[in-house]
Amino acid sequence: MQKPANLLPVFSLLLSATLWGLFWYPLRLLEEAGLSGLWSTLLIYAGTIPVLLYLLQGRYHEIRQAPGLMLGLALASGWCNVAFVLAVLDGNIVRVLLLFYLSPFWATLIGWWFLGEHIHRSTLVVLAIAMCGAIVMLWQTEMGLPFPETSADWLALSSGFSFALTNAFVRKAHNTSVQICTAASWSGVMLVALVLLVVFAQPLGEPSMSALLAAPLIGVVGITVMTLSVVYGVSHMPIHRSAIILLFEIIAGAVSSQLLTSEVISLQEWIGGALVMLAAFLSAKKQAG
Repeated sequence: MQKPANLLPVFSLLLSATLWGLFWYPLRLLEEAGLSGLWSTLLIYAGTIPVLLYLLQGRYHEIRQAPGLMLGLALASGWCNVAFVLAVLDGNIVRVLLLFYLSPFWATLIGWWFLGEHIHRSTLVVLAIAMCGAIVMLWQTEMGLPFPETSADWLALSSGFSFALTNAFVRKAHNTSVQICTAASWSGVMLVALVLLVVFAQPLGEPSMSALLAAPLIGVVGITVMTLSVVYGVSHMPIHRSAIILLFEIIAGAVSSQLLTSEVISLQEWIGGALVMLAAFLSAKKQAG
């Protein structure tokens, strides 16, 4: 029987996966209260600024040691989070999560190109399964091609790609502390959201006061808890185990969307999604070898 101390990292990762799987719900409530996706993202991550400043305390020199990597990390993480928020606001929750979890496929290709990692035959099998899942999910009968149907599909795919790229930058910056990587990640989200708001000249509009107060609160509490839970869990168990546990995010998203929305997942999407999850599972298990 496992001791409670050994179970704590598992509970920590399950907590983070569950919260990320439910993250779409407060975002949609904020949108209903008049706060658009970009403004929600900016205000939510602005709420993390007190924690961010604490993480940066006495560590500014680390940024100067690898400014290019930190900028790359910030931009990749920024687009990952902004694209994910916009995708879950406009798209089918489960479909978005499944397309996002093609990230192990992107991670393998990025690892080969960016980190010089060797691709083994078993890895090619996992890539093939992931690609088959994506093709099944994205296949359009009218066109006879596997092509994203909506902007939410494109956003989910690009978010998963950016997530894999973010992890590659973190691995490349192995001499940089977790605190600085986290601070760069959160800063990048605010930067990307702010730039897009300026580019598209999107006004704040007239959101309710409760939305304006709730968004930063979600950031300082929710984002902080989700991030620290992942960091704690990943740092206290093998990476392949943590990757498998984090797949619980899809389950949390699927159950919550079925309970709280009228969204329907087609058989085609379930089959493709099952292949994507199998590929993610095999990719995580392979890391144990």
